[in-house]
Amino acid sequence: MKARTPSGRAVVVIGGGISGLATAALLATEGHSVTVLEKQDTVGGRAGSWSEDGFRFDAGPSWYLMPEVIDHYFRLLGTSADEQLDLVKLDPGYRLLSEGYPEPVDVPAERHRVVELFERLEPGAGAKLEQYLDSAADTYTMATRRFLYSTFESFTSLLTPDVLGRLPRLGRLLLEPLHNYARRYVSDPRLQQILEYPAVFLGTSPFTAPSMYHLMSHLDLDDGVLYPMGGFTRLVDALEGLARNAGVTITTGAEVTGIETTATASRKRPAAVRGVSYRSADRREHTIAADVVVSAADLHHTETTLLPRELQTYPQRYWNRSTAGPSALLLYLGVRGELPELQHHTLLFTGDWEENFRAIFGRTPFIPTPASMYVCKPSATDPTVAPEGHENVFVLVPIPADPSLGGAGGERIERVADAVIQQLSEWAGIPDLADRIVLRRSYGPADFERDYHSWKGTSLGPAHTLQQSAFFRAGNVSRKVQGLYYAGGSTIPGIGIPMCLISAELVIKRLRRDLSTGPLPVPLRAGKVRETTVT
Repeated sequence: MKARTPSGRAVVVIGGGISGLATAALLATEGHSVTVLEKQDTVGGRAGSWSEDGFRFDAGPSWYLMPEVIDHYFRLLGTSADEQLDLVKLDPGYRLLSEGYPEPVDVPAERHRVVELFERLEPGAGAKLEQYLDSAADTYTMATRRFLYSTFESFTSLLTPDVLGRLPRLGRLLLEPLHNYARRYVSDPRLQQILEYPAVFLGTSPFTAPSMYHLMSHLDLDDGVLYPMGGFTRLVDALEGLARNAGVTITTGAEVTGIETTATASRKRPAAVRGVSYRSADRREHTIAADVVVSAADLHHTETTLLPRELQTYPQRYWNRSTAGPSALLLYLGVRGELPELQHHTLLFTGDWEENFRAIFGRTPFIPTPASMYVCKPSATDPTVAPEGHENVFVLVPIPADPSLGGAGGERIERVADAVIQQLSEWAGIPDLADRIVLRRSYGPADFERDYHSWKGTSLGPAHTLQQSAFFRAGNVSRKVQGLYYAGGSTIPGIGIPMCLISAELVIKRLRRDLSTGPLPVPLRAGKVRETTVT
């Protein structure tokens, strides 16, 4: 794609993660002059990567789900996921190791085989799963058609026959917890865990997540799980390349310290953006003018630190009554020799499922022992991520969102890391795992807070509880500052790479005053920018 000569507004995007790069590329394609300011030395944010001693680790995201959403984003820019990425389907999609059950459960890549698996583990569960997945697919289609791509600037566009006709069912799905819903279909604890674990992708617990989110099972059990060869850094590289090719200027090592505003005559929005101040890597202070600012940084940080109190749409009192998603202990391990005991994705779940989530989300949270955890071994699929004769192992343990728990190198986090390695060794049947680790790095809540200004050190963002989903979630435009917009996991539609790509599209819709509820037509055509009326 040829770079467009900017003819629109001057735009500054705060943050060069997935949502920041994606938003910048769309805005530049629209004809705006766009600059991205990224705090770190490289782009990617939570989806970044790092390398050492022949190992290359994806820093965070490792499940490639909702492929049609990612492909749609690329098609907006005149390309496709197939052109940008080398995608392979994992089979099995993942392995489950459940406490109290000696044999692993491998979840295959095709729906009919998953149905056979359920039927084998619990007679009658196969037919029940068919019903569950049909409902999940229908709910997912409704979500993508009417909710995920909506700015909720107007509710009139939601008053359609397909939504109105489903209101009684939608109401039940919103009010019933996912755990209660899943156990009406299956009784085997392992099968319940397979249907409920996607709640963690949404930063919440199946005991509090609305059963609306059973739609997530359509993604892994119907569609299957993909992997981009070379790792998720290939997705970041693709987004960066498309942004630069569209004319975006990307400045790294630039920490934004404030959003500059000027007074307006409006009572409703008493200020308008005029620029952004930032500190470069050499500690010098800079100011860059802007007609529009899009913050793809943590929304709590943006609102409570980069804006004065009187201009905050979401002041601290809003966050005091909000629920953070979990933080995480991340472990990056380089291991000598093969690990056939692990699949590309392996889930380890404790027997006391509810108590494990209570430890993380309860009134007095603590790090559970033993802990449920997720293990990724991309070297099972991709030989480029580890030197020959070694395995690349990434471990994620959900823990409370609390920076006081510490970060990499801290005594508490490293002690928990030791226990996690021991648990993985015992549960997976790898008795010499600890002795074979040749590279080890940890990452904790304090690191998320330091590197990403993450609210409470959460690894994901605000949890997808009922009160923080869809139109209840923080909106993507400031109610106090004209020209200030938001993108990323803190705002609509929510957490995860596909949601962050959609959030970029929602910025375009806000600027256009586009009230449609579905994806924009592809490829993206420059649209008329109008002044936003805040709702």
